[in-house]
Amino acid sequence: MTESSLRDRIELRDRIETYYAAVPLFFAEAEDFGPLRLFVRKDPGAPYYGGPHHASPTPSSSSLVTAEDVARVRARQRELGVPHAFEWLAEAAPSLRAIIEETGLPVAERPLMVLDPDHRLPPQSLPEGVTIRTLSADDPALPAVLALPGLAFAAPGSAGESAGPTELAMAAEKLAVDGTTGATRPSLRAGHKTLIAAFAPDGTPLAAGHYHPADATTEIGGICTLPTARRQGLGAAVTTALAGHAREHGVRTIFLAYAEDAAARLYARLGFRPAGTTLLIANQPARGQ
Repeated sequence: MTESSLRDRIELRDRIETYYAAVPLFFAEAEDFGPLRLFVRKDPGAPYYGGPHHASPTPSSSSLVTAEDVARVRARQRELGVPHAFEWLAEAAPSLRAIIEETGLPVAERPLMVLDPDHRLPPQSLPEGVTIRTLSADDPALPAVLALPGLAFAAPGSAGESAGPTELAMAAEKLAVDGTTGATRPSLRAGHKTLIAAFAPDGTPLAAGHYHPADATTEIGGICTLPTARRQGLGAAVTTALAGHAREHGVRTIFLAYAEDAAARLYARLGFRPAGTTLLIANQPARGQ
């Protein structure tokens, strides 16, 4: 690795780590526990995680973390009634994994990929009649789009694994009344979250994803497809639309994480390349939309 490429890699790592420090603060308060930090949700919604002090991403800082520090964060999470969730960039805190695992929490890897700022996104074809749009806070399809991840990421063998429009409509009704939809609208209005979805001719959401921009950097996440609409290129189309929208709004660094090799191959075809690893607790719930 040349000195220039090493410098670029370090700069990218720092941009991602700084991003991790900034985005949760749109939705959460930071509570510090020595060298660790826990993001505590301000309003109803999926809980956030603990990790090293993201605002000062130095590899040496993680060596100061002890099992007692982790125990303090976990105690606070128990008090709040939220999962024992931790998430951090492996390259920015290389010794933290062993400390976390010593406490009995399983750690999973989520490799990252980044899109070159000058890479031209390839055009994506859509099935006949399918359209893609960016959702506003008052879009009537919002509950259904927010319900998509729960069905798309359903456990193997569960009812959601083969869900279609009927199951989606039922799930959307629940989100419309449990406060999830209402809690999402302010972040859409403020521009903290952008939500894009692909729709069938009858208006049924078929695939969706989102991004949260901060300081010209963003992570694309929540890419999901309704189980009965898979294998039509909708995930690639939504990913491309999100990246294009982010670029149009001044974002230069666009990255994402993946859990399966098939997803990595799809993102590579779009122009993403490997860029480090995020570590997180293996059984912590996804934040979805």
